[in-house]
Formats: sequence, structure tokens, C-alpha cells
Amino acid sequence: MSAICGWMNFRCSDDDANATLAAMAEKCAPGGARVEDRYTGSAANIAIGGLVPVSQHRDAQMLVSVLGQVRWESAQVTEIATALGAAAAAARLYRQHGADCVTHMHGPFALAICDGAQAKGLLAIDRMAIRRLCYAKAAGGVVFATSAEAVASHPAVRRRLDPQGIYNYLYCENVPGPGSIFEGVSKLLPGQRLVVDGQSIRTDFYWRLEYRDRGAEPEQALREEFRALLRDSVSRAATADELGTFLSGGTDSSTVTGMLTELRRQPADTYSIGFEAEGFDEMEYARITSRHFGSRAHEYYVTPEDVAGAIPVIAATYDEPFGNASAVPTYYCAKLARGDGKSVLLAGDGGDELFGGNARYAKQKIFEWYWRLPSGVRRGLIEPVLAGASWMEAIAPLRKARSYVQQARIPLPDRLETYNFLEREVLEEIFETDFLAAVDPHQPRAIAREVFQRTRSHSAANRMMHLDLKETLADNDLRKVNGMCELAGIEVRYPLLDDELVAFSGRLLPEQKVKGLRLRHFFKEALKDFLPPETITKTKHGFGLPFGVWMQGDARLREIAADSLHSFGRRGYVRAEYIDRLLELHQSSHAGYYGVMIWIVMMLEQWIRTHEA
Repeated sequence: MSAICGWMNFRCSDDDANATLAAMAEKCAPGGARVEDRYTGSAANIAIGGLVPVSQHRDAQMLVSVLGQVRWESAQVTEIATALGAAAAAARLYRQHGADCVTHMHGPFALAICDGAQAKGLLAIDRMAIRRLCYAKAAGGVVFATSAEAVASHPAVRRRLDPQGIYNYLYCENVPGPGSIFEGVSKLLPGQRLVVDGQSIRTDFYWRLEYRDRGAEPEQALREEFRALLRDSVSRAATADELGTFLSGGTDSSTVTGMLTELRRQPADTYSIGFEAEGFDEMEYARITSRHFGSRAHEYYVTPEDVAGAIPVIAATYDEPFGNASAVPTYYCAKLARGDGKSVLLAGDGGDELFGGNARYAKQKIFEWYWRLPSGVRRGLIEPVLAGASWMEAIAPLRKARSYVQQARIPLPDRLETYNFLEREVLEEIFETDFLAAVDPHQPRAIAREVFQRTRSHSAANRMMHLDLKETLADNDLRKVNGMCELAGIEVRYPLLDDELVAFSGRLLPEQKVKGLRLRHFFKEALKDFLPPETITKTKHGFGLPFGVWMQGDARLREIAADSLHSFGRRGYVRAEYIDRLLELHQSSHAGYYGVMIWIVMMLEQWIRTHEA
């Protein structure tokens, strides 16, 4: 396990720095923490703790820590990194460019620079937020770490669960950035940096994805460039000897597997997960890809017993509550690879969000067509007619037309949450009055609106993809895969999130990504002679978990869920009667639907139990 933790404070004592770092490092990496170095200058006392393989550099002026696999634009800086380490290279860039040094760094990284001579500092993470840094403004400075819990453990930061963080988690199944589960602790967003200059502390974005809305480039040239970029990105990620790939059988994991096979000219080791549950198992698609590329397939079928055993382990792993149930199959897949002797897995995350692969992009396109109608037709004819008498509910076409207009009138991105559990329930029937009074129920939507609106594109499709880079990837999928791979002892790399490939995706027009209602049009056309035909035509699914279905028939899962939910119901956040109703509805009606909310609440309670100390 690797981590960074530290603080920049211009008035603290040397003893404070030492004691604080030791406590924080233990939260970053329990049982293996140690302070690597510190800087003490006349104008500031600054300390950074790290764990190998964090790269660190110290000289008379500054202390630098770098976590991750950085690529450098300059050949000279690359030579420094090779000879002296990534931190020494970052120090050279910082002297040349100041806080803009991060614009010359590529790949997944977390960076902390403490310039004691000038009483300045810099924190930054990579463009996709593959790595993370959390921070809090405290005691005249900044406390920071790769773990939100480590920041909250600093004596100057009051360790207290944030009611808003609790609500946001229940709404999103994770705690979306920039907030956290702890009061006063924030997270850096993708492509964001924090700059300390004397007493001034500010955050801004050093990078944003540039989107092209019009002016298509020649299609054939784009396809050839895309294939070359794919090959390069997989090549850069495939540097380990004991290497394998996640393989769900979807477009992205199949592409990564095929490219790895082509590069190495030998069968790749692929790792896939299945479920003995109707509608959830996609192992056959993984087998199709494996046969197509001739991979050595490794398979594991997750059982209800596996889920029961993983619940407390997963809760203990994350520094914040995490409610994506597909963490379970991800963990067992990574564990399978580790048991097979692998040290690195390549994952296909990112293709949907960059090239238009999520089903909502097509669905929302249908709703956006409504706004192409003249306003007079919409407001003067369609809406008055469909707002008529209740008898229309009995006529299926009119009922569907009314539902369509009602949803279309909700602006993006709010429309994306139409089916969110908390948007479809009466909040006063779920939450205790005091808790509800302490939170802003609209904050999750406000966070989404901010990301959606700052997209450098007027296209609704591009704006949704940009939102998903933050919400689906940074807040959710990357946290899931990173956490579960680390738990299994595996390093994970993401070829499709290579900076050059990300920038290329922005050059594609929206209609090249989603043509009509066809998802990932350009991606599939560019690879139609490379991927199996079944992969090109399949619908997206992924490593889902049939928890709700299994819970109905498995006594152990029902016991863990009921115990967790009733315990959570006594904490003063939700009403006890709501817990009873949720469990009853799960048993009597839609097990899959209500099972999702049960899992989210259960994992929150499990996390609180594990992290209460």
C-alpha cells in the first residue's frame, strides 16, 4: 500500500509535525505507516509522510512527494526522473513553471510540493482522478492525505461525520467530491490543484477536456489515429511481467485484452466473474472474447457466501462509505488474479464516458428532441392537451406521451436523477426531522449541475459524458476498482484513460460518438474488424451483483442486512419505521430494486461500525 500524508502550516512546531504525521500515516496505511521525511525552514514548518513506492525529494528549499506513474513531456525531465526519481523531476518542473508544473505531467499521479523557502505549497492530482488527495484548511494551513480519514485524524481537524456527507452518500451510493463524509474535509476533483501562497489557499483546474462541437476531421484518418493511440496506451500500461486483464466481455475490456494480445504476440491471461443468477451472468460474452483472441481464461463464480464474507472486509477498506455492490465481484476477480501470481491487471474503465457508451446518452437524446419543437407548439398545443383530464391515463399512447413530456420538461442534468431512490420517495417519511433540517437535499443535484455547466461544449451528449467522467468514474468506478485491487494486492492500470486517448475523444463530434441512437458509433466502427461481432452488438452490463435476488433466499444475507439496517435506524438519521418498510418491500415486491437501497444503507452502517474509533 502506498500513500501520502502531511501538512503545511506556517506556525506549527517541529514536535507537532512529527507526532501528527505518525498518526495520519497510520490511517493512510494501517500497520505499515512510517514518516519518510520533513522540511523545517525559517518561514515554515512543513512535513510530508509517505510509504514506498512514493517518490520523495528533499533539498534546502523544498520537499516533494509523488505517488503514481508519471510521464513527462520533456526528455531532460524524463532523464532526471529515471536517474533520481519522479519527485526530483517534479521539483525541477516546479522551479521552472511554479504551480503550472502539473500541466507538464501526465498519467495517474498525486503530487505534494512544499516550498518552505517561499512559504508556498502545491497539491494536485491527475486529469482523471485515478489518484486522489483529500485536504482540510486548519490551524492556518492545510492538512492533506490520500485518505479522507487520515485528514480527519489530524488534531487540528475535528473528526466528525458530516450529516450532508451522509445524505449525499445515500443519494449517490458514494460521497461525491468535492465533499467527504467528514466535516471540513474536501477532495480534489479531476484535473484540480490546490495552491498555498503565504496565507492564501485556493483551488482551480489546471486542465479541462476540450470538446469539438462542429467541424469533423476526416473519418478514416481519425480511425487510424485511434487504433495507434489504443496500441500506445496499452503498451505503456503493459510494462509488468506478471500481467493480466479484467474481462467482462464488454467492448472496453475486450479491446484492452485484444490489444495486449496483439502487442505481446502471445495469449493474455484474462480474469472474469460470473453469477448463478438469471439476468446477471455474462460469462458467455467473456468466453467469446477469450476464444476470439485466444486468451488463457480464468473464471470465478461468486456465491452468496462470498458476498457475506466480503461485506465487513469491503467496509473496512474504504476511507469513506462506498455503496457500489459491484465492488464484491471486482474484489474476487482481482483476488483470483493475485492467487494466479499476477501483480498488475489492466482494466477497461473509461470507454463509455469518453466515447458515448452509456445507455442514458441515447435515452436522453430522445428527450432532448422535444426541445427542437417550436415553443408555440410545445406550450400552446402539446402541453395544454396532455395536461387535460385524468381519463387520458386509461389510453396507453396518451399516458406514454404525457410521461414523455413530463420528463422532457425537466432540464439536464436533473433529468438523469428521475429514477433516483430519494427523488421518488417522500423525504420526511424516510429521514428523522432533525437530520433532514441539517442537510440540503438539493446539494447532490447542485454538484452535478456545476460539472455539467462548466463543460466546454454546448452538446448535451458531451456534457453528460463530462459529468460521468466525474460522477461515474472519479467518484465511483475508479474508487471501486482501485480499492478492491489494493485489497487483493493487485496494481490496476487504465489504458483507456491515457491522457492522449482522452484528449483524442474530445476531438470527435457528439454525433460520431452517439449516432442517432447508436452508442459508441465511432469506437465500434473503428474496431469492427478487430473485436468479435457479438461484442460489437451486445448491450452494456458489467460486473453487477444480484444481491437483492440472493438476499430473498439466503438466510445469512438477510441476517446481515436486517441487523445492519436496524442498527442504522437507531443512529438518528432515518426513521425506524422506514427501515421496516424497506425490508418488507424487498421481500414482497421488487427484490432487485429495493435490494440496491438495502445494500447502500447496510454498507454505510458497516462502515460506521468499522471506522467509529
